[in-house]
Amino acid sequence: METFTGAGPVRAERARILAELLADLDELAETAVSAMRAEIPAYAAQGPEFLADVRDQVMRHYGSKLAVLLEERTVTLDDIAFTRQAAMRRARAGLPLADYINAFRVGQQVFWESVLARAGHSFAGHEAALSLAAMVMRYCDFASTHAANAYMEFQQYAAAEAVRESRDLLETLLAGGMPTRGPQLAAAQAHGLAPESRTPLLVVVAVVLGLRTAVPRGPDRGADARHAACAAIARSGGHGGRTLSVVRQSEIVAIPVLGPGGDAGELCDRLQGVRETLLAEGIVLAMGISTVGAGTAQIPQAYQEARAVLDFLPEGGGVAALPRITPFQYLALRADDTARHLVDPRITALLDEDRARGGVLTATIRAFAAADLNLRTAAERLQIHPNTAQYRLRRIQERTGLSLRRINDLVELLVAIALQDALPPTNPDGKRLATATNEDRGEPGVRSLP
Repeated sequence: METFTGAGPVRAERARILAELLADLDELAETAVSAMRAEIPAYAAQGPEFLADVRDQVMRHYGSKLAVLLEERTVTLDDIAFTRQAAMRRARAGLPLADYINAFRVGQQVFWESVLARAGHSFAGHEAALSLAAMVMRYCDFASTHAANAYMEFQQYAAAEAVRESRDLLETLLAGGMPTRGPQLAAAQAHGLAPESRTPLLVVVAVVLGLRTAVPRGPDRGADARHAACAAIARSGGHGGRTLSVVRQSEIVAIPVLGPGGDAGELCDRLQGVRETLLAEGIVLAMGISTVGAGTAQIPQAYQEARAVLDFLPEGGGVAALPRITPFQYLALRADDTARHLVDPRITALLDEDRARGGVLTATIRAFAAADLNLRTAAERLQIHPNTAQYRLRRIQERTGLSLRRINDLVELLVAIALQDALPPTNPDGKRLATATNEDRGEPGVRSLP
């Protein structure tokens, strides 16, 4: 029996098949593009310019494949040098890698079906087709692998470029500058940070405090956690655009833009949700959120605010959001030991004792102040009888010598309460605990703000 590699009839049939394919290259490429559009939705959705580029690539691949087959040699990188440029164009167009490689499969299928169709029914024709099978498969495997590598390299390069541009943009903004041209300007506009704009924005500074067992162990898991948190924060913006979020050494810095009608409280809620989601995934995060700034010129000051407010958080992390607290509360949180030493010892003793017993007197003082010194209204809010409220006021006056009906005395009590709220809770022995979160109040992971 004649073998498919050297027998005259088989070699002749093989040469005929390849010649016919070469002559019908245009039609073959059109068939391949049509098949790709029919089988791959991402290709069907593309416009004429994209499809023309695909057709040109199919023509090039079929031409190179036929040259390798006619010369009976192994495919080399020189044969498919054009692939890298095409792979970059596909990646830049946002075409998924799976669809890109699937197109190679479709092209291979169309080519092979054409080979079989031209082989006919003769023994020599069948043997000729078989002699081409291994070489056709090797070409397709080699070309698709090279194209996939080129595609992924470009994606990594583009991602690195985007990260570098974002990092450079952030450093420019934190230094008080604003780009006026080039990649940084494009990045600023993409994140809603237009030059000379007074669009309201905030600055968020986050730090990964620790990793729980849910996070896979490895040498880079700390960096991986920061990047995961950075990506999650970037998706928290509510203005419909991208939020600039960058891993900056050991911290994450983000600049969410509120946009017209944006609500800082809603953004804080979304960021709180991000923190809780990450916590469930084993990433413990401390997050500080600045006050609302009017435009990019206030970013440096907002950054300092966000970093400073991290000091309000306990060791277990949480979210400290300046838009959620009043100036009075902020001053209390920033107070040092001297401010606490200025509080009358009788007030301190009362508040410590009341805290250990559930805080009913403290709640009464707050309700009385919130009711504008109206005892009946305060009692209704506390859901107690006015006589009970009156009794509590007398107890407070007896213990401290202060009357809640005198503004100065009431302010002194409220300041003392705010200073106490800024301290960690106490254990049953009266000793301060190391951390203070609102877990005691049913709100895990949030700083105990008054």
